[in-house]
Amino acid sequence: MAAASAAMESDRERKGLHRLAVGAGLGIAGGLFALVLPIAFLLLAKYNPGGFFTFGTTLIEVITFLVFAGAFLFLLSLFSYRLGFGALRKVDARYSTAAGLCILGSLGFLLLLVAAGLLLGSGNSLVACLQGRPTHLLSCLRSGQPLGAYTGLVGFWLGWLGGVGLVLGLSFTGGRYHHSSFYGAAALYALLLLALVGPFVALITPVPDVQYLLFVAPFLTLFAPAFVFAGSRSARPLVRTA
Repeated sequence: MAAASAAMESDRERKGLHRLAVGAGLGIAGGLFALVLPIAFLLLAKYNPGGFFTFGTTLIEVITFLVFAGAFLFLLSLFSYRLGFGALRKVDARYSTAAGLCILGSLGFLLLLVAAGLLLGSGNSLVACLQGRPTHLLSCLRSGQPLGAYTGLVGFWLGWLGGVGLVLGLSFTGGRYHHSSFYGAAALYALLLLALVGPFVALITPVPDVQYLLFVAPFLTLFAPAFVFAGSRSARPLVRTA
């Protein structure tokens, strides 16, 4: 009986780590589509405009589509992370909070998908909003596409809470398997959450040098899940075998 119970526990741990690795891979792809490429395109349009990289309906539609695709990949990533934490929760109850927050984060990215779809249909007004001052962007979007603006606002904060769940869950995983990669991933995700708050606050009140956070966020978005992937692959052999 004890051997069967130990085998079941080990199987759950291996499944949990495998799902964390899958979530990390999807997170890397989501970060590329939702943050890295859109921010690169916007910075090129702002500081080196010309051709495709000029504020216009085509560029905005492409960026909105990239954000839409990235949000969908992030949704799948958080879902996989939640499954991973859910499997580990059966052997360690501390993962319950992390799994619950990931559910909220998944709901947030669903709302971001809806918001991206709504904004995709109002390209001209979105172009006008992006060409204005950052502190006027939120009010401009509310006046032009209020449903899309409020849906995106709620989706952002729910997705942010999902990120908090990742930080907690990965911190627990680092302690459970004594693997520094998980601690590194948790730290990078925590920095990413802080980096995303800055540009959001800049939509309401001026924040000096907030553009530097836009340079940092894409790197954190890629490196954080890369650490998770490396840690998950390395920790699987450490799981007890029956």
